[in-house]
Formats: sequence, C-alpha cells, structure tokens
Amino acid sequence: MKKTQIVIIGSADDTEHYDTAYAIGSFVAKNGWVLITGGRTGVMEAASKGAHDHGGIVVGILPFDRFDGANQYCDIVIPTGIGFARNSMNVLSADVVISIGGKAGTLTELAYAWHYGKPIISCVFTGGWSKRIIDQPIDDRNNGSVIYPAYSLDDVFKILVTIVNTSRE
Repeated sequence: MKKTQIVIIGSADDTEHYDTAYAIGSFVAKNGWVLITGGRTGVMEAASKGAHDHGGIVVGILPFDRFDGANQYCDIVIPTGIGFARNSMNVLSADVVISIGGKAGTLTELAYAWHYGKPIISCVFTGGWSKRIIDQPIDDRNNGSVIYPAYSLDDVFKILVTIVNTSRE
C-alpha cells in the first residue's frame, strides 16, 4: 500500500520558521508518512531534519541537475534539472501540501496545488504567502482544492490527521 506523502513548502532563505518546519517534519515522521520537500535549505531543511531525526523517509526534489544541491537530511534525492518548474512535481507528489511562510516560489507551488485540487494547509501564523493566500484565494474556480487555515501548530496537526484519515475512508 502506498504511504501517505506530505509536501512541505516554504522559502530556502527562511530561518525564522525553523522550529515550526522542524516540528511539522517531526510529526510527519512520527505518523509514518513520507516527507517531500524541494530538498534545499531554510524551511525545506528544517522540515527534513525534523523528519530525519524521528526516523522518517525524506525525499528532496531539486531544481538542479545534480545530487549535491540537497540538504543533508534527504534520504532520496531527485535532481530534476528543470529549475523551479520542478515545483509542479513537488505538488503532484503530495497527498497534502503544507505551506510555511513563503515567497514567490511558494506562491507558484500554492498555485499548482490549487490547480491540481490538492488539500492545502496554510500556516497563517508564519506570514508570507501562507497568510496572504487565506485573504486572496488563487481564483474562483471550484476544482476540489481546499485551503485550510492553521493558526497554530496544533491546528496543523489536527487538520493534517483529519485530512489523512478522511482520504483513507
């Protein structure tokens, strides 16, 4: 049976939300789910370290054409060589997308997640596009995607468990 795949998105230069990303990555691993990120630094590295430290499987999907661009906590590294077009691959790999903070790259992933009908948990408390997306939805299409606002880590955990359990029914 396929393992549940959780994608965490956020900026490579974001160290402000390290503890949040680490905690969510840890939660993913403790539940036996696979963590997927863009494999780089910042939010991606913090989430990867959290999952790694708790025995999880960590997949990094890189924009580069080489393995050495990945953070040290990735167990599986997928170098795409397609630059940030790889954001589409990240999102398509997700059962659930969790957004932490975020700049332009995160916005593209949120748009892909919306377009592909993926459930999105948006960490409103981390600012960036994760906060702005709640007030400014991508568009008015009803494509099955839902953006769940999370105002705390506890919200993230509760919403994530609910989505995963509902999808298994």
